Amino acid sequence: VQLVESGGGFVQAGGSPRLSCVASGFIFDDYAIAWFRQAPGKEREGISCIRSTDGETTYAAPMKGRFTISRDVAKNTVFLQMNSLKPEDTAVYYCAAARDAGPLTSWYLRHYEYDVWGQGTQVTVSS
Repeated sequence: VQLVESGGGFVQAGGSPRLSCVASGFIFDDYAIAWFRQAPGKEREGISCIRSTDGETTYAAPMKGRFTISRDVAKNTVFLQMNSLKPEDTAVYYCAAARDAGPLTSWYLRHYEYDVWGQGTQVTVSS
């Protein structure tokens, strides 16, 4: 079971990078995939989650509007499109997988509910 993120790097404020998370070793449709981020000295926070089976999505309230999650079932890949980035968006971004437990609720954005994690990708936003 493996998740591999890519797409991070140095971005100027206002930039719009897209992160990718490629899943392998499990049945993609059986899982929900979420994006989290962790800035230095801060707790890991949920951004968004998508159900692989039907594409249902949910977002943490502060992330709505600038972040968009999507999936490509044929490629077992989940994306996070980030727009209008700010220096305070600087963090390590992680994707994580959890068994799909039905329609999305708030628990899907709690990091401690996930037991499969990628290695993370650093996003640094310069002003």
